[in-house]
Amino acid sequence: MEHDLQLRAAARAIYNACYPTEEWAPCGFDEAERFGTVHYRQAVGAAQEARWALTSMEERQLLLSVVI
Repeated sequence: MEHDLQLRAAARAIYNACYPTEEWAPCGFDEAERFGTVHYRQAVGAAQEARWALTSMEERQLLLSVVI
């Protein structure tokens, strides 16, 4: 995800909001990213869903037309 800095920043924000202490996750974001923990993967998935939800209808149609 190093090529998409916005998505990484969003995933970090979600991770830190959902897993604020070691009681919630065994490690911080950087370590979770390095090891690909379930907590990290959930934060990335949430960031991807948030990106889609925040994308305008016109942008969605454009993106879908490129894929199809």
